[in-house]
Amino acid sequence: MRAGARPASPASPLRPGRHGGSALRRGELLKPRGQRLLAVLRQARLQAIAFIALLLGLLLIAGGTAAVAQPKFPPLTGRVVDEVGLLAADSRRALERDLEALETKSTDQLVVYITRSLQGYPIEDFGYRLGRHWQIGQKDKNNGVLLIVAPNERKVRIEVGRGLEPQLTDILTKLIIENAILPAFRRNDFPGGIMAGVRDIRDVLLGDAEAVKERARSAKKRTTGGGNAMAVAVLVLFILIAVSVVWAQSMQTAHPGRAMRSRRDARRQGDSIIPSTWGSSSGGWSSGGSSDSGGGFSGGGGDFGGGGSSGSW
Repeated sequence: MRAGARPASPASPLRPGRHGGSALRRGELLKPRGQRLLAVLRQARLQAIAFIALLLGLLLIAGGTAAVAQPKFPPLTGRVVDEVGLLAADSRRALERDLEALETKSTDQLVVYITRSLQGYPIEDFGYRLGRHWQIGQKDKNNGVLLIVAPNERKVRIEVGRGLEPQLTDILTKLIIENAILPAFRRNDFPGGIMAGVRDIRDVLLGDAEAVKERARSAKKRTTGGGNAMAVAVLVLFILIAVSVVWAQSMQTAHPGRAMRSRRDARRQGDSIIPSTWGSSSGGWSSGGSSDSGGGFSGGGGDFGGGGSSGSW
């Protein structure tokens, strides 16, 4: 070391040395930054755990509420359960006889349920739950069928037991609803629609699905033919109106005085005739009280898997 030169002092942790500071200084500068990062990560993890716990709690609460809020079903008092009195007594008895005869021939159980309300459920969910609740059909065959009519919600469904799904398929139940049931319901003929639906379901269960398909084809032809006939009728009426207008204008031009007298006479006749021909009519269906079929009937332990079809009018 030269004389008079100051000895080199070691690098201070508070002051950078010749090469930009010591390793100790860099470590101390990095240490608080790493701790802050770890603290942030730890806090984020705790928040994520709290959020997951809250979500699981909400799901458990929702599941418990759904389990409690089941639809309320009436007891199965017979093959026809009519909560709104939609069917007259003679129609209900005839329907009961048909359903009993079907079960005697095939062991399949078909129940008609006319409900006052679907209680806010989709009719598909409602029918599936009702089928399992009533256990229509035999336990070893699962051969039950439900025809559900909800006149207030204007919906209908055929719910098919697991064992009958290969036979009474979704396609066939849709054909029955669209071609046998709904046309009658749209005319407010509820007994007719129910009887037609039961007839078609019975035919399928007894092995005559072709009859159902043929009736569906015939109904479609009638609908198409009716539409064409209506179009032709409207066209003919339009032509007649146009010819009448042209003829009236030509008569007025040729005989103006006669046309004026004819209008006065027609006005006087209209004043005397029209009021006497007015009338009023009423239609639609009305319901009496609730009515059920006779006792002595119950489900046999059948199960349902959600098969079937629905419709509305």
